Amino acid sequence: MPASRSQKRPVWMEKPNPVVQVLKFVVLGVCVLLVIIPFWSIVATSIADQQTINASGGGMVMWPDGISLNAYSAVLGGGVVTRAVIISVAITVIGTLLSLATTAGLAYWLSRPGAVAARPVLFLLLGAVLFAPGIIPSYLVVKELNLLDTYASLILPVMVNAFNVIVMRAFFQDLPQELFESAAIDGASSATVLLKIVLPLSKAVLAVIGLFYAVAYWNAFFNAMLYIQSSEKWPMALVLRTYVVNQTTIGGDQVAITEALPPQLSLQMATLVIAIVPILIVYPFLQRHFAKGVMIGAVKG
Repeated sequence: MPASRSQKRPVWMEKPNPVVQVLKFVVLGVCVLLVIIPFWSIVATSIADQQTINASGGGMVMWPDGISLNAYSAVLGGGVVTRAVIISVAITVIGTLLSLATTAGLAYWLSRPGAVAARPVLFLLLGAVLFAPGIIPSYLVVKELNLLDTYASLILPVMVNAFNVIVMRAFFQDLPQELFESAAIDGASSATVLLKIVLPLSKAVLAVIGLFYAVAYWNAFFNAMLYIQSSEKWPMALVLRTYVVNQTTIGGDQVAITEALPPQLSLQMATLVIAIVPILIVYPFLQRHFAKGVMIGAVKG
């Protein structure tokens, strides 16, 4: 009897032990709280007034006495944060589209059997994964190309990520080869195969890689700190760093931090919330593909 039951239901499909279920629920609940509590504290502090912050010892607030949007009005009213958000959105959208296009094209070329110089290029990509370029060589290359203080310096040096190319190449190699053979018999060109066959079947990996690129572009501040001298061209990540880390203001039309304005900590947390919200808005639309795409290469056969 046990043998017949094991043939019908594999071990991993058996009903889990109640104790194990409770333990999993507790662990998952703790992980959720570790994520939600800091984010809630940031939001609560951003809408707190000076009296509430003073009552909490001048630090983060968990339960504000009331809701005040003065910090958001002060931050967005100055103009610097609003302009930085627009710049970051433009860089993220344009950079992600360019990165996806170049990554998909390069990965498709490397995934085709008999592609010219595919093996040397693949070794170069593997070398780029293992040995990242230094700050000084990267800066000198950007300077020689006259890209300093331009938005192109935030996109072109990081437009292709070697790891993402390798992941997408592995996904393309797992596609049914019969599709490529049928397209070749019909006389379809490589561009036609990529655009009309490969990409429609690759929504999962495109969503995952696109999210990786978008988050990287949105959060990148170091390249902006190196290459962008004009503060009016700063993206949101660099403005956020200036507010929170340096605790200084930016010249121009930036609001000054005075006693008449909301607390400085509330201004910092409001800026942080504004920087986080766009990614939180985009992620739910990609979550379905993301859950599938993260399993790329985990199971073979």
